[in-house]
Amino acid sequence: MQIKYLHTMVRVANLEASLQFYKLLGLKETRRYDNEQGRFTLIFMAADNQHETPIELTYNWDGDQELPSDSRHFGHIAYEVENIYATCKFLQDNGVVINRPPRDGRMAFVRSPDNISIELLQAGEPLASEKPWSEMDNIGHW
Repeated sequence: MQIKYLHTMVRVANLEASLQFYKLLGLKETRRYDNEQGRFTLIFMAADNQHETPIELTYNWDGDQELPSDSRHFGHIAYEVENIYATCKFLQDNGVVINRPPRDGRMAFVRSPDNISIELLQAGEPLASEKPWSEMDNIGHW
């Protein structure tokens, strides 16, 4: 039996807020499907040159979906970044809470507007410990 990864799907309650968040991570819309009869939109987003590993944002037009209050049962989505400190600073400057700061120069966690955990991992070796990150506490769940 052969198996091939297709995508990760997350339900979103506010499409515009979710699009803005994933764009801050560097993802771009690669495909969109609006279903009039089913009253939903599917938006696939991926990093440059990685269209084969998208995230699918599923939005129900009528808002009849009930998103869990805490999506921890989902786990997380992980992305490798070129510079963990610069990425976290950019996200923080744009209003994203850094739930688990990159104290170790290797790993951080943030949450999407729909409470999805996003793990950010430093490409290659961890960066040297750097303030203020090395002194920051966790905020909420990650």
